[in-house]
Amino acid sequence: MQADEYSPILSLVVPTYNERKNIAALVENVRAALDGIAWEMIVVDDDSPDHTYDEVTALSRNEPRIRCLRRVGRRGLASAVIEGALVANGDIIAVMDADFQHDETILPLMYHKLIDEGADVVVGTRYAQGGGVGDWDESRQKMSNFATRLARLLIGNQTSDPMSGFFVVRRAVLASSIYDLSLQGYKILLDIISASPKPLKIDEVPYTFRGRRDGESKISPMVLAEFLFLLLEKGSGGLIPPRFILFCLVGGTGLVIHLAVLNLLGYFGFPFLTSQAAAIGVSMLSNFIINNQFTYRDRRLTGWSAVSGALLFAVVCSFGALANIGVAELAIKETPSWSLAGVAGAIMGAVFNFGAASSIVWGQRRRRNAKFPANPTIGGPTV
Repeated sequence: MQADEYSPILSLVVPTYNERKNIAALVENVRAALDGIAWEMIVVDDDSPDHTYDEVTALSRNEPRIRCLRRVGRRGLASAVIEGALVANGDIIAVMDADFQHDETILPLMYHKLIDEGADVVVGTRYAQGGGVGDWDESRQKMSNFATRLARLLIGNQTSDPMSGFFVVRRAVLASSIYDLSLQGYKILLDIISASPKPLKIDEVPYTFRGRRDGESKISPMVLAEFLFLLLEKGSGGLIPPRFILFCLVGGTGLVIHLAVLNLLGYFGFPFLTSQAAAIGVSMLSNFIINNQFTYRDRRLTGWSAVSGALLFAVVCSFGALANIGVAELAIKETPSWSLAGVAGAIMGAVFNFGAASSIVWGQRRRRNAKFPANPTIGGPTV
């Protein structure tokens, strides 16, 4: 082992979730691609059910340049990248996926372009001359083009591929904007560029996007929603937190469900108070389920934790209703408009519910039974 392997210049951060079948081949390919460069790989795994972290640990016994940061109770690509960068030893941070969609063979070119041309960021782009999106169908291409146009409303034409998840950046660039990053969703490059306190020198290296080698795609409607929320947060200067927006939208669906249950029970002849109580219970439960599935999906409660969480959510919402009424009562003394007073109360109720739910319901410490191998291997390489 050469001395420079203990002092990496390039730190490759690879966020993972259920990538056990890909990680060994990725390590081999990265080792071949970065021959001659002092590198390390930091795999940031979000407690994968397929035990990706165990595979990384096993690989690290023969390749000490690999480390695994296993995150329990936290999810999300953007935050995973930043946490990986914060524990990295290199002054240059590279980011790529573990599913082989990013072309690891261009990493040396990206690295040398950053060094030789004094760039702050080098983006692996699908949209410059020589790049491509591979075998994407027409609908996915249209969705990507639309998202790219929206991103350019925020950062202009600084890069042809602001949605790229494959890039190399100087540690100092991250350090200069670390407290202004949103860490929401998947588009960390867009977050970094928009949060920078000064204009960045951005270069590009084209590549062709490849198909996933193994496993399932992480693309979902929530990925697009989180991207839109990121744009809104950045466009508002951080005044509108994305999670709060989604929480309020879920509250709107709860109102629709409440009215539907209330009128349905009324149609079948149930008394108003009975119908109202049932509608409140159903809408609270539906709000909890939707919030647990989407708004707080990185802290999702399961099993008995979900049951206790639903009960806590009902208690929180009950206190939120009292806050709503209290503020509305104060507001009605200052304005003759019932509508304005009602809006004031609703805003206070929403803010209270959001804050309390975030810290009490989805801020609980969750337990999961740990599984250990029958004959664990103790120890490993010592550096």
